[in-house]
Amino acid sequence: MITAVALAGYAVLVGAAAPTFLSRARWPHRAPVLAVLAWQGLMATFVVATALSVYHLVLTEQHVHDGLVGLLSACSLAADAPAGGSVPTLTDALVLAAPVAIILLPLGWLVRCAWLARRARQRHLDMLTLVGEPAPEYDATVVDHGVPAVYCLPGRCRRVVITRGALDVLSDTQLRAVLEHERAHIEGRHHLLHVLVDGFSRAFPGLPLARHAKEQTALLVEMIADDRALRFHPREELATAMCEVAAGRAPQAALGAGGTGALVRLRRVLAPQPRPHRATWVGVVAATVAAPLLPLLVACGP
Repeated sequence: MITAVALAGYAVLVGAAAPTFLSRARWPHRAPVLAVLAWQGLMATFVVATALSVYHLVLTEQHVHDGLVGLLSACSLAADAPAGGSVPTLTDALVLAAPVAIILLPLGWLVRCAWLARRARQRHLDMLTLVGEPAPEYDATVVDHGVPAVYCLPGRCRRVVITRGALDVLSDTQLRAVLEHERAHIEGRHHLLHVLVDGFSRAFPGLPLARHAKEQTALLVEMIADDRALRFHPREELATAMCEVAAGRAPQAALGAGGTGALVRLRRVLAPQPRPHRATWVGVVAATVAAPLLPLLVACGP
């Protein structure tokens, strides 16, 4: 019972308290890749801690006393489980279903969100074949629309889209800067991060971790793409392009250069901050790896 309470408290800490501190910290905007890793680690930790706390709460006293070996024995998976032992009953299966469901729930939503996003991208690609015009000089597709916008459709049939309005207001250098931003999304497979946090937020609606992880990940992947564009283009050109296309909204399942938190990103581009110290990187990576392992170590104990 003490183990179950400890694991439940750890899950509450990860799911409610830690997201607030991480979202208010200053270092994530200076190291967005590291921050995305930290959010992913918190989500994995919450699922592991919650599943193990439920396991210790609902399983029989004998299985709880044996730690994770009890869980494997209940599933007849332990190597030293007696061959002639009793066959698990329906009650055992129903009890085991509780912690397993906590793991399968976000996985199921992940699959569904990936399918919905792929279907939305395919619908938009079909529309582009009718209204889009190829622009080989930019390796993109041009759409006759007055609002300046640049966005990408990631995935297997990747595509970068430019509206006619963006071509009218952006110089060639500005346009190439924002196109580099979009290619960073495609090459970095940032749409997969959106699917992960979307599936997690749908699996655990109302959870502070789900809300903050979705909001912050959307902002952080835009910052990652900004950093990629800044490797090849001046800050002023990218900042000007961001302002021009800020009003343009990307369609569903697409990633737009205007993106999330345009004002925050604009300040970051124009007033760069130093990267976090190496000790911060090591500490965050170590904490991200250790966080989901801690509840496993607690559960393994007798």
